[in-house]
Amino acid sequence: MAEKNKSGFHTVGDTDMEEYNRKIKEHRRKVLRRTVIVTAVFLLVLTGLGLYMALRHYENYDIMSTAERSDTDATHFMEFQGNILKYSNDGAFYLDAANELIWNQTYEMSSPKLDTCGNYLSIYDKGGTKIYILTPTKLVGSIETTMQIQQVCVAEQGTVAVLMKKDKAAYLALYDREGNSLAEGEIHGQNGGYPIAIALSNDAVKLAVSMININEGSVKSTIAFYNYGTVGQNEIDHCVGVNNYDDMVIPEMEFTSNDRMVAFGDTKAVIFEGAQKPQAIAEIPMDEKTKSIFYNEHYIGIVTGNEDEAVTNHLAVYDENGKLVMEKDFGLDYSSIEFLTNNEICIRNANVCDIYTVHGVYKFHHEFEEELFEIIPGKLKLNYTLVLKDTTQRIRLK
Repeated sequence: MAEKNKSGFHTVGDTDMEEYNRKIKEHRRKVLRRTVIVTAVFLLVLTGLGLYMALRHYENYDIMSTAERSDTDATHFMEFQGNILKYSNDGAFYLDAANELIWNQTYEMSSPKLDTCGNYLSIYDKGGTKIYILTPTKLVGSIETTMQIQQVCVAEQGTVAVLMKKDKAAYLALYDREGNSLAEGEIHGQNGGYPIAIALSNDAVKLAVSMININEGSVKSTIAFYNYGTVGQNEIDHCVGVNNYDDMVIPEMEFTSNDRMVAFGDTKAVIFEGAQKPQAIAEIPMDEKTKSIFYNEHYIGIVTGNEDEAVTNHLAVYDENGKLVMEKDFGLDYSSIEFLTNNEICIRNANVCDIYTVHGVYKFHHEFEEELFEIIPGKLKLNYTLVLKDTTQRIRLK
């Protein structure tokens, strides 16, 4: 109990002070418990909302804006750095979602092909002699070759590698982004192998060449790696590695980063890794049932035929190390399958579009009245740009 001191004022005894401190601690514990409970409930609701949004399936959308377009039947479309690139034999137009022109490039090509890396785009005439190097803002350079172009690869600083042919010989050339020649020469494979595909690393230091050799009915493929940096200077013809594959044709290769490349053969896909001298680190089996392959810097997708009449296609997605991350059966009779820039998988034909996440969630399905040419994801998860036959629409799923 309280006592009086000599001056006449009351003082608090030890017992009362202990009780006072006990009540303060108890109050603080109650406040802490309430805070923990409120925070836990908030996080639980937030997690549940995020899970609901991640697993939700959409079949409709709101149109946020529409821009009218008029294109010929020969026009092709693709996404480039978040905007729309449309091209044909007569030229290319780079447009935003409002159909506002950013740049256009006129040309005459019998078979225009494209390759992109970062902010650089190359447009070339396969079988012709013309190459254009562009960025999202302008034309940077152009090249006129002296031989027929078979393939062009562009790097992230605008350097291009060009595979060409003349008569029965194959030639390889490197140009900078302004079109100045860096290197050029005839290329030979082992035992008369003929080059059929090339791949250029993002930093333009490493070049891979796929060559085929047919001898007495047997097929043999070779992948040769060239290094144009300091490491390759110590090697003959800059060649830092050769890999041979019997009974396999390798018509397509791609560097998905500076140090990683994927070679797609008719029996398997081979993943290579290495900063200077790439080595095979994984293989993904493929067979005659393979219908489509598609990829980006993170994933590889392979579609094979299914014997089930209801779900005629089987999709398998692998990560950059060749590990299986997702499998899915689907029955859509598709004309295009690709990874969007947000890693979602878009499967579509002229009028139907299905979108899956890389984890197999069926996110979106819609049947369009107009023909669908391209779909581009926006900055927000539910926003997309649709390139339809006569319009470009900015939409939000609902």
